[in-house]
Amino acid sequence: MKTLRYILYPLVPVYAVLMEIRNWFFDKKVFKSKKVNAKIISVGNITVGGSGKTPLVIYLSNLLKKEGRKVGVLSRGYGRKSKGYVLVSKGHHILTSVDLCGDEIYHTALECKIPAAVSENRVLGAKLLIKEAGVDTIVLDDAFQHRWIERDANVLICEQRFLHDFSIMSQSLLPTGVMREPFSSIKRADAVIINRKFSGKMEIPDRLKKYFEGKKIFTAYYKAIEFVDIKKRTHYKIEEFEGQKSLVVSGVANPYSFVNALEQNNVDTQNRIIFKDHKDYATKEIQRIRKEFYETNSQSVVTTEKDAVKLSKYSKELDDIDIFFLKIELELDETERFREYLNNMFNLSY
Repeated sequence: MKTLRYILYPLVPVYAVLMEIRNWFFDKKVFKSKKVNAKIISVGNITVGGSGKTPLVIYLSNLLKKEGRKVGVLSRGYGRKSKGYVLVSKGHHILTSVDLCGDEIYHTALECKIPAAVSENRVLGAKLLIKEAGVDTIVLDDAFQHRWIERDANVLICEQRFLHDFSIMSQSLLPTGVMREPFSSIKRADAVIINRKFSGKMEIPDRLKKYFEGKKIFTAYYKAIEFVDIKKRTHYKIEEFEGQKSLVVSGVANPYSFVNALEQNNVDTQNRIIFKDHKDYATKEIQRIRKEFYETNSQSVVTTEKDAVKLSKYSKELDDIDIFFLKIELELDETERFREYLNNMFNLSY
């Protein structure tokens, strides 16, 4: 795969020009963003996966819900086996399957207990979600590049590790690097959240500081909360898994931070099955998990919360295996300053 990405490097300038033209059309109002009858806060990034959009969407949704906003979440529904608008939840009950809406929005709706929907057309999706669920605030998941809908706040999340990785395979545009847009696009953001995940706080590299000038910058990190039994939904303290030999199963964009979290909490991660992001689990994958679990004499299977929503439907096939997900929450280093930012943006009262 790396070799192919190097071979495709001549296409990077072509991609860059296309992105520049598209953004110019929006900037000059040739392409027009449409307003809907709700407050809109967009969460997105300039890279492909792994920055922490979903945890931030959950954090924002819970915060806005706590402050009395009738908040809903709208996503494109990446990896789903459906098209068009699908209402995922009206607040308390999931109305569809993870296959038809996608793992990220399913996880968000389950976690936040708020209205949620998926739609490739965000304008249409927002209007229908407002009509069907009565929301007055919508958090748009992964919408930094989706400029067809007007937003009140554009929140950009960047992974700290990415900012410090100057390799051509990282800080280059697609198809060679992982960047959807160049750093200059940060100018469209109202606020930037740098996600340090489980690492210590680092300064923005000098070579990139010019792109962040004048922006409201916050830092965030991941906090490991507990382990949850996928089948029984029972909760366990992280300390109970210290030294335990587990089979690590992951199908997320950046498994590094997940494995890092387990290792920081003294969970044995030598045995791993790493799938591609948004892995669509089927009988083949379940059989592989079973095979490696017994071959490695593992005591349990540990996975991510996003993978858990898809693996849970195989509870019968995994009835003889203890399988848990690590519950992780995103926290901000400067919570009060961020709340003040939202207060000014949304006229909330704290």
